[in-house]
Amino acid sequence: MQPPSDREPSFGYHNVSKRFGVVQALSDVSFSINAGEVLALAGENGAGKSTLMRILEGVFPPDTGGVIVDGAVRPIASPNEAHRLGIRVIHQEPEIVPYLSVAENIFIGAMPVLAGGLLNKVELKRRASAILERFGMLNELPPGQLCHGLGPAQRQMIEIMRAVHSGGRVVAFDEPTSSLTAEETRRLFDLIKDLRAEGVAVIYISHRLGEIIELADRLVVLRDGRVVAEQSAQGVRIEEISRKMVGRDLDAFFKRTPHTPGAQILRVENLTTDKVRAVSFTVREGEVVGLGGLVGAGRTELARGVFGIDRRKSGKVYVSGQEIRKNDAAAAILAGIGYAPEDRKEEALLLLRSILDNATLCVPEQISRFGFFDRTKAEAVLAEASKGLSIKAPGPDTIVTDLSGGNQQKVVLARWLARKPKVLILDEPTRGIDVGAKAEIYDVIDRLAAAGIGVVVISSEMPELIGLADRVLVMADGMIRGELARHEINENAILEAAMPFEQTAGTERMGGV
Repeated sequence: MQPPSDREPSFGYHNVSKRFGVVQALSDVSFSINAGEVLALAGENGAGKSTLMRILEGVFPPDTGGVIVDGAVRPIASPNEAHRLGIRVIHQEPEIVPYLSVAENIFIGAMPVLAGGLLNKVELKRRASAILERFGMLNELPPGQLCHGLGPAQRQMIEIMRAVHSGGRVVAFDEPTSSLTAEETRRLFDLIKDLRAEGVAVIYISHRLGEIIELADRLVVLRDGRVVAEQSAQGVRIEEISRKMVGRDLDAFFKRTPHTPGAQILRVENLTTDKVRAVSFTVREGEVVGLGGLVGAGRTELARGVFGIDRRKSGKVYVSGQEIRKNDAAAAILAGIGYAPEDRKEEALLLLRSILDNATLCVPEQISRFGFFDRTKAEAVLAEASKGLSIKAPGPDTIVTDLSGGNQQKVVLARWLARKPKVLILDEPTRGIDVGAKAEIYDVIDRLAAAGIGVVVISSEMPELIGLADRVLVMADGMIRGELARHEINENAILEAAMPFEQTAGTERMGGV
């Protein structure tokens, strides 16, 4: 429901600008949000959304302007001050302490104590159980379970529960569904609607534009650090939002250059791991093979088994007819396999190192002279590898943790483009990435295929599989349950193969744009 137009704004931004070195991240940004309203914030990676969130929670001070709190502009000096004001930001990459329990992570900073300051474990368990039950996750996440080893979706839900229990007056969600299943997403949407009904101001950031249309009352679009649109979300179309975000139409979103796949480049024979059972498939030169299936079907585990991260119990992997030594990722890299994992922060990036260090990590022989690091060579490698990726950063020495999620993903891609692989496995390559960056990555995939590289794309986004793949292999229960040729690829065929045991329609479904 659209809030009354005469309601005084509760929170927002007034003439906020922020510069980092030569990069103008925000320029005179102003908009407001009312209590009991869901405001969607859309924009490409690098548009300024993350910077606005960090200003809202007191991490960055604005150069000019300020944050509106209770209708007045005021500085927010620290995250603790933001929390005292009732402001909570739920980040795309969860901030979880791995060796604390689920309950301790949910209530960190606000744990119940006994007289004398000792932790009240009984009360902590009771409170944690109540909020876990509210989210329908009490069986999946027992309060006493350590968070070490939890998956991205579980960590994301803990972060969300942590923010909600504190009774925030404004709660900002930054790409909250990027790691969630369909059922978890449905529960989150119900929760957001409850928060709105309770008078909480909700800021919702998502690259899944259909979510914005479903949830939002109003929409603010950022481009290059400026507000380019502020409007009601009622009746808005995905194409309209996309056009305002990128400043152009996206008619050729899934670009594929006509080509005929060449010789077989990758062959996997009866690969078996703890999560994968006797999987066999091939990939040809210049072919894009999609891996579809529901969450937990075994797609990521298959990729890890092929690359040599997960222990292979049996089976063989060949590149250009040569067998790769099992359980040896270094041997896979030398043979010509690249792998960009789904969880880029945990598994791919050196977060406190520079773009230059990360992008050249796998090509030491190309960036050295007489055994010593040669910066000139390294910069030349980075320049070549990052063509077409448009990494938005002040320079090659920018620390990766300071980049947006989409630009971090581009750095991962640049690393493998520098290596010039024969086969590149991309696990959810556009997770948490805006439509403009998606188009850039789709173009990279097309260029790789046109150059004769075999590409394996694991995706929960149905349009990606349909738009990109020459073939789709559909997995369920750790096995390949179906193979679809280009002319056979459609949503119904993929879902039918992904649910061989008459699962309930709509449960754990794959995602959309």
